[in-house]
Amino acid sequence: MKRDFLLFLTVLLLIFAGVVLGARVLGLGEIFSSPIAELRLIRILAALIIGGSLALAGMTFQAVLKNVLAEPFTLGISGGAGVGAALAVVLGLKSLTLYAVPFSALAGALAVLLLVLIISRNGSYGTESLLLSGIIAGTVCSSILMYLLSVAETEELANVTWWMLGDLQSVDLDLLIFQGIYALIATVILFILGNDINAISLGDEQAFYMGVNVKRVNFILILTASLLAAGTVALAGIISFCGLIIPHIVRKLWGSDHKKIIFTNFFAGGIFLMLCDIGSRSVFTARELPIGVLTAVIGGPVFLFLLNRRSKNGDNC
Repeated sequence: MKRDFLLFLTVLLLIFAGVVLGARVLGLGEIFSSPIAELRLIRILAALIIGGSLALAGMTFQAVLKNVLAEPFTLGISGGAGVGAALAVVLGLKSLTLYAVPFSALAGALAVLLLVLIISRNGSYGTESLLLSGIIAGTVCSSILMYLLSVAETEELANVTWWMLGDLQSVDLDLLIFQGIYALIATVILFILGNDINAISLGDEQAFYMGVNVKRVNFILILTASLLAAGTVALAGIISFCGLIIPHIVRKLWGSDHKKIIFTNFFAGGIFLMLCDIGSRSVFTARELPIGVLTAVIGGPVFLFLLNRRSKNGDNC
């Protein structure tokens, strides 16, 4: 409880820093009057909610799939979202409404998720069937996406590419509120199922003998985590590594009892993405880096370091 309270205080400090810092530092008097402050507040809150959602989704997938390399987009969700967004741009739907790209991305992600769940149903949503289904779906989506990009006009290509790199600049407040509400609901669901997650992470057979309805719980966890990831894609595009390295770091520092690290994962993921967001618009003032690029630049070396430590110690990160 003390740990989560300290992380919550850190979040509050970063929200303040996110409003003040940027290409131009705001004075105290501008915080409550400048329209820039309002835009920065929406953006830093988006980083908190998206980062927390990705961390929770990554934690859940790593437990369900029993694979330390699993992340929020393991089941091909990013590929489906990319195809949906590309279709919205190539077909000109973006000119009809601002919500065309996020809704098309969400629809694509959910369509791929539904396909993966249907394919893996005969495997009772087991680890192998889910992973194989996700890999196949992701590969097919990547091929379709490459074709759409090859026939896109120059401006359309730039729009899709920028979106796929992750972008917090144009997050819609209404969609952010919806994602925030769902993230809260998902956090409660995962907390209630915390003991079941602990059992499933030990193995489906052992979880069954511990009284867990493995098929039903796996379905709930996969659906909950996938919707978290799909929502973040609809909001800000594809942001890598946040959902991969944060659960590793949390388990390494605070243990593997999922009942106790649900909120810790959310706060830690939010803090990581908030720091990346502040850095992307404060350090690189001439031309802002897409948030997904910065998370990859930071997350890649961190993940390699964690894997190296894991192989030396012979334990789980």
